[in-house]
This record gives sequence, structure tokens and C-alpha cells, in this order.
Amino acid sequence: MSAKNLEEVLKAAGNTVNLLRNSQIGAYVYPVVPSEYSNWRDEQKAWRETAVLFDQSHHMANLYLEGPDALKLLTYVGTNSFANFPVNRAKQLAPCSYDGYIIGDGILFHLAQNSLVYVGRAPVANWLEFHAKSGQFNVTYKRDDRSPSNPNGRAVTRTCYRYQIQGPNAKQIIEKLNGGPFPEIKFFNMGEIRIKGRTVRALRHGMAGAPGLEIWGPYEERDEIRAAVVEAGREFGLKEVGSRAYASNTCESGWIPSPLPAVYTGEKMRSYREWLPANGYEATGSLAGSFVSNKIEDYYNTPYELGYGIMVKFDHDFIGREALEKMDQKTQRKKVTFAWNSDDVVKVYKSLFEQGDPYKFIDLPISNYASASYDKLVGKGGKTVGLSMFAGYSYNERSVLSLGVVDHDVEIGTELTLVWGEENGGTKKPTVERHKQTEIRAVVSPVPYSKVARETYAEGWRTASHK
Repeated sequence: MSAKNLEEVLKAAGNTVNLLRNSQIGAYVYPVVPSEYSNWRDEQKAWRETAVLFDQSHHMANLYLEGPDALKLLTYVGTNSFANFPVNRAKQLAPCSYDGYIIGDGILFHLAQNSLVYVGRAPVANWLEFHAKSGQFNVTYKRDDRSPSNPNGRAVTRTCYRYQIQGPNAKQIIEKLNGGPFPEIKFFNMGEIRIKGRTVRALRHGMAGAPGLEIWGPYEERDEIRAAVVEAGREFGLKEVGSRAYASNTCESGWIPSPLPAVYTGEKMRSYREWLPANGYEATGSLAGSFVSNKIEDYYNTPYELGYGIMVKFDHDFIGREALEKMDQKTQRKKVTFAWNSDDVVKVYKSLFEQGDPYKFIDLPISNYASASYDKLVGKGGKTVGLSMFAGYSYNERSVLSLGVVDHDVEIGTELTLVWGEENGGTKKPTVERHKQTEIRAVVSPVPYSKVARETYAEGWRTASHK
């Protein structure tokens, strides 16, 4: 008898870690958007030197919430304060489990009175939908899931297109499109611009380290708006960014996109696991890396570790509050960048031309091979003092970089040893070839790694890490 929900899947598997580390889901795909428009090196270079157009229309879920209790629901699940969250403002939402561990994160847009949309990966969309359906809140919801990884020739339709215009020349491009000055929109606030006579909503953002806008509108207008942006950006060196380079910008800018959702344990979470489907993200997601523990809880992260501590406000009751209040923030691990030693990286590639099992392949520009990655970093005496959670190559920095966490007393500039590859020749994931593990030296570095991002981002969840 096949499992009907996540709880039954976990019981049948026996060990959650083994289930996820041997998942057959395959690689995480950024769907629909072409792999490259030019080449990923020039596309990376453009967000630092000229401007880029990111197409975010397909890889995230949209969950629309409406009703008089919409903010009440978000207050209940959100660690954030909602005491001052007016219409036309956005904020990062990173809800926790009852035990105070991160389920996921994404962006919340306050579109109109009693009308909001969450945009992000499935774990938080699922968590919000579960509570919207609980009957505790007077809300309605509409879900627009991410586009299929393989449409098989079928037409793809979303509720809206979503683009970002980012980079040093973004301001000039937006002014040209708007036919006037760059709109006076504060950071993470929303406004409007005009493109080809159409009113387009916009969020002030800074994803690539320079002021820019995220814009959206009806999906049927997507081709017209994109063409206008590309034409306006031509003289300013704008590059369209393909799905291959897109996610690698976070290695420079400091956001860890895919922590493992902390939903697999806890009696209070049981009803949620019984609601989640047997074929959903949480049941089929994959776990990778050299860090191995039989306890799935060892893969959970607190908001303080991921830089979200700045958002945690104890001015309201929310899921996980009691657990977070008991945590000693000063002893929590902290978010950092790891800069990989180039000679050690070259050694990995050299093994491809030698007999026997090579080292685990380091793909470029994104080196992750599962939904959630956890590679261990060891210090003196072989003690594990950190975890690498998202890795890729930056053409701008000429370095393989990864984002992760280290023990609170590990200082910037410390050289650690990153264990690359999986144990015993690798797990049974289809993304894992037979290989042997190796050691890569990695220097603990600031987050964001990019100097431009560190000096231009508003103080917040990307830049936050406790000292």
C-alpha cells in the first residue's frame, strides 16, 4: 500500500536522512528560461559592470492571500513584526517550526488592503496554505505553482511575469523605459513605472549589489515588456541572464536559498506532515554533501544562523517564539562565505583525466547537486566547525565560493578544510557519479562576499550576521 502523505513516507523509510540522501528526484531545475542567452561568464560580469535582466517568472510559487485575517495569519506564522506593514511594502518572510528552526523563506508583497502575495520556494507556500485552510483565519487563497521542470511541449501559464533590472546601469535603463526620472521608491517598497504605455508595478531591490527594480504584471504582457527592457538596455550593455547563471549571483550577494525545511520531526508538526502529500517537495527533496548524521535535526538551521535574526521580533505571538526566546543568540553559528582554494579546485578537475574514480565533479557556475547541500568544514583536530550549504563559481571574483555557517568563535580569515564529495563512493542520487572524497582548503570570508554588495545593500537579512 503506497504512502498517502509525508508522515507515512517517513515511517515507511525508517530513517529520514537516508531517504533524502538517496532521493531519486534528480537535479533542482530552474525551468523554462533558456540556459544561456550569451554565455554565463559574460552574464555574471554584466550584473557587476553594466546591467542584467533576470527572468524570475517560472521558478517560484506564488501564493495569494486575501481577506480580513490575512495579516493575522502572517503574524501567527512569521517571526517578523507586522506592526508596521502598509500596502506597497515588501518584506522577507522566514517562518519557523514550533522548535524554532527555519522552514524556508521568500518575499511577501502587500499588494492592497487585505491582499498579499508570497513569492518563493514551495516549503513556505505549503506552510502558509496549510494554515490558510485550517479554519482559524478568515482568508481565501489562490496558489500559482512554479512552472514544470519539463513542460513536454505544453504551454506554460503563470499569473504574472516577474523580471528584475539590476546592475550599475539599471537606473539609466529604468529612466529610459519610464520616460522620466528613476521613481522615488524606498528600499523594499513598491511603486509604479510606465513601460510602453502600460502601468507596471515595481519593487525597489538590490539583488546584484546595485539599485534596481523588480517589476511584474499580467503574464500575457510578458513578451512585450521583456522586449522593451532589452531594447532600452541595449545602449547600456544590458545582458539577459539565463537559468545557468541566475542562481550563482547569490554566491556574491549572500543569500542561502535552500536550507532543509525543518518539518520532519516534532509532535506538533505531525498534523502538517499528515497534510503534506507523499510526492511533494518535502517528501521527494534531496540532501547532499559530506556532512552525514543519522539525525535529521542536525540539518536544521535557526534564523540566527542564516542572518534572519535581525527580523525576529518578540512583539507578537508566533509559531516558534517560545523556542527562539530560549536560544542563546551569542552562541549560534553565523553565516559566512567560504572562498575555495583554486589549486585544490584544479586538483578536482585534474582527476577527470586520471584512471580510477575521480573526485566529485564541481559543476560551473552552480556546484550544488541536490535540493539542500551540507558539506562539512573541519578545523584543527578534525572537528567539524561549519557547513557549506550553497556553492558556485563567480567569474567576477575568479573563485569558487560557497555560503554556509560556522561556529560563533570562528573568525573571518580562518582557513578551514572543506570535505568535498560523499562517503563510500557516493549516495544513490542520480546526480551523483561514483567518486572519492577530497579536501579543499577554504577561507572564512565576509558575507556578502562582493565588496559592492557589502557597501551598497541596505542593512538587513542579506548582510546580517551576529558578531
